[in-house]
Amino acid sequence: MKKTLVTLGALALAATVQAAETHKLTKLWESEATLKTPESVRFDAARKVLYVSNIDGEPWAADGKGSIAKVALDGKVIAAEWVTGLDCPKGLALSDDGKWLYAADAGGIVVIDVAAGKIKKKIAIPEGQQLNDLVNDKGTLYVSDSKGKKVYAVKDGKVSVHLDEKVLKGPNGLFVHNGALYVLDDNSLNRVEKDKSLTKIATDMQGGVDGLENVAGDDFMVSAWGGAVWYVHADGSKEQLFDGKADKINTADTGWDPATKTLYAPTFFRNSVIAFRVE
Repeated sequence: MKKTLVTLGALALAATVQAAETHKLTKLWESEATLKTPESVRFDAARKVLYVSNIDGEPWAADGKGSIAKVALDGKVIAAEWVTGLDCPKGLALSDDGKWLYAADAGGIVVIDVAAGKIKKKIAIPEGQQLNDLVNDKGTLYVSDSKGKKVYAVKDGKVSVHLDEKVLKGPNGLFVHNGALYVLDDNSLNRVEKDKSLTKIATDMQGGVDGLENVAGDDFMVSAWGGAVWYVHADGSKEQLFDGKADKINTADTGWDPATKTLYAPTFFRNSVIAFRVE
């Protein structure tokens, strides 16, 4: 009987822990639909504003139609085309000092002077085929090439291949957490080890894994372009918190405000950004 009670107690404790770990998304607002095929959002904590990459034209074409929008934290679109002259921008990252905004674009990384709201230069990545997400790690930029099956590292303007097709199938979302690079690839969240092998954290996230944010401890939020958001626990278990497929709501490369636990999801064809509180 004592053993049975202990077992029941352990099960009850496990159920309590599981219940405590249940999360949800609460929609706060959706911006007006004046953006132009928004693909990525970056939260600027210093300026209290969002930057949004607008593809506008063809997804991978160097057509000069792309731009960066500026959106207020209440969802008001400050400028639908704040910076123009890009092609098909996707992932965004800020420099450590917040002076520069980087955008993964056709042929390389566009460097934008935030204060001036103008393009400063472009770092060419000639071999890049479909440059997608971008993350800054203390001055080193990592950019994923989904079609080329690579992750490039850019340091002081010099480009090198960090990961390639030996371990990647079609990388997208990137994040650096506690000194380790994490990459979304093959419907999975993976940690890159020191020997550049991949350790799978969570798998079977369908729809084109796209946005990646560290939200608490070793927990992550993962979005899929097709319209899904998952909460991934440190042990690899996951909860799907949003499913927009029936309503044709895409959730591309997300942005994150850790202070307010707000997730910002660009909706692509819906031409808006949705803000969710993570609870």
